[in-house]
Amino acid sequence: MISKLKGIIAEVEGNLLLLETSGGVFYSLFCMPDLISAHKIGDNVEMYTYLQVREDALTLFGFSNKDAHKLFQMLLSVDGVGPKLGFAIVSFTDASKVTEAVIAQNVGFFSSIPGVGKKTAQKILLELSSKMNQEFTLKNQVLSADEVIIIDALSSLGFDKSEAKKILVHIDNTATIENKIKQAIQLLTKK
Repeated sequence: MISKLKGIIAEVEGNLLLLETSGGVFYSLFCMPDLISAHKIGDNVEMYTYLQVREDALTLFGFSNKDAHKLFQMLLSVDGVGPKLGFAIVSFTDASKVTEAVIAQNVGFFSSIPGVGKKTAQKILLELSSKMNQEFTLKNQVLSADEVIIIDALSSLGFDKSEAKKILVHIDNTATIENKIKQAIQLLTKK
């Protein structure tokens, strides 16, 4: 198994990247759009990989970070999600947004991804909700100014910051900050 590669970008065509390793071996990988857009030909890169082994082909997928790689592997455990669809999901958005969608049971989020129908979206939610580790969620989450205010307010009221972050996905985004804080308090006191 090839878990990680390091080398120089030799060519890029669409989402296919040709990587030259220090040993002079060239690997062709399907890479995430953010990895390709962040680099140019000649750049040194290091990426997590997944090797799909089939009777007629070996296919390498490249990931810009460990969370995307972990999420991809979790998606592969879902019945009906193969490497190409799993890669499409991971490439569509970041791991924290997928995790938030699983926690919130947001079928629409997954249905909006090209190649994912409603039944597949429901299957992903059902199977991942029992497997998903909260570590994805909010480790890399970028918080808005309102969310920082809400978390600080809840923290000053004695609530745990990590619990406050987790509850953000269940709050109505169109509400005022005051109402968001009230909703968060109600949700946190129910636990």
